[in-house]
Amino acid sequence: QLQLVESGGGLVQPGGSLRLSCAASGFDSGYYAIGWFRQAPGKEREGVSCSSRRGEVTNYSDSVKGRFTISRDNAKNTAYLQMNSLKPEDTGVYYCAATLTTARGVCVMTWTYDLWGQGTQVTVSS
Repeated sequence: QLQLVESGGGLVQPGGSLRLSCAASGFDSGYYAIGWFRQAPGKEREGVSCSSRRGEVTNYSDSVKGRFTISRDNAKNTAYLQMNSLKPEDTGVYYCAATLTTARGVCVMTWTYDLWGQGTQVTVSS
């Protein structure tokens, strides 16, 4: 069974940090681009970051650039999202997603991602 499971969410004060993990099972994530997305209450889901198959290329939305870092360890079938300098507007449910791709050195947040995790809540509040 192909599955993605996120973890690491929680409540953090503004300016704080969290590290989200996305564990893949049932498939070799090295053949997949990975994306992180989030959905705030009352808003549409938005792309936050993505990583190419081997992690050599990463992209970020303007709202998180310079604060968030995506990484992956294909040997562990796990991707990460390090989130620093968190702001209240970063609050939402964070999802990781994967899409099978033959492209190397490319990731696009607007691709159609086939596999999705269940999400993990991130709340930034004092």
